Amino acid sequence: MEWAVGAVVGSAVGDALGAPFEFGPQGAFSARFPGPGVGGEMCGGGGWAAGEPKDIGLQTEDVLTNGMPWDLAAAVHFQINQRAAGNGSLMRAATSAVYFARAGRSATMDAARRIAALTHGDRAAWEGTAVFHELIRVTLAGADPLDALPDVLDLVHPDHRRRYATVLATDWHPDQATEFNGAVWPCLGSAVWALRSTTSFEDAMRAAIDVGGDTDTVAAVTGGLAGAYHGMGAILTRWTEPLHVPLPGFDGRVLRRTDLVDLAHRLDSEIALD
Repeated sequence: MEWAVGAVVGSAVGDALGAPFEFGPQGAFSARFPGPGVGGEMCGGGGWAAGEPKDIGLQTEDVLTNGMPWDLAAAVHFQINQRAAGNGSLMRAATSAVYFARAGRSATMDAARRIAALTHGDRAAWEGTAVFHELIRVTLAGADPLDALPDVLDLVHPDHRRRYATVLATDWHPDQATEFNGAVWPCLGSAVWALRSTTSFEDAMRAAIDVGGDTDTVAAVTGGLAGAYHGMGAILTRWTEPLHVPLPGFDGRVLRRTDLVDLAHRLDSEIALD
């Protein structure tokens, strides 16, 4: 249970930590907070209140608000723009990954694809979200997600397997990305790299945000993976206490740390799949 909670809370923590540094240069987080234990990292800024992860991305916002059924809106967006492989479906996947983990490999990857397709018409986004789901499932089952990568890649759609194999390779570094990390595959690759190259949740967050670019999403994805891997106990209290997640359409309702922990417990319960 600690690891399921870590995935959900870790994703929110990463989003909130990374948001003030979005679209900034590489190394901006460490330049401001040069070492662990300094404190004040949940700083807010740039239009973000401290501890407030609330951005959903332009593509996701367009699909959810243009008045069409979501899956149709996603398909139309892809048809018009010819590019719809943004990382928004990956950013929100920690909760669904925990929920479907008990259903097994095939079911969790299929669910990820279907949920991603609600807002993203490009199959690249579906496949990246499916990989993330499976990595969370493997981790919650007590295995090492990095060791599982070769088997997971075999399940990626052939049209997209090569690009994911590239960014998930053991020797890949975010500096080698050929696309901005607002795209789903370099975003996932950066998150896996941050997990692989560090030994703690705190260091994984630092590595993810220091990549620069779309820092809130990269850190949210990293937070989900690293939270599942290291557990809730590894996430600093000074990062979880300020968390407040506004829920649009719920008359100002805000989820805080205890609410997120409760959500993770319910998602991880056997009842969730009844």
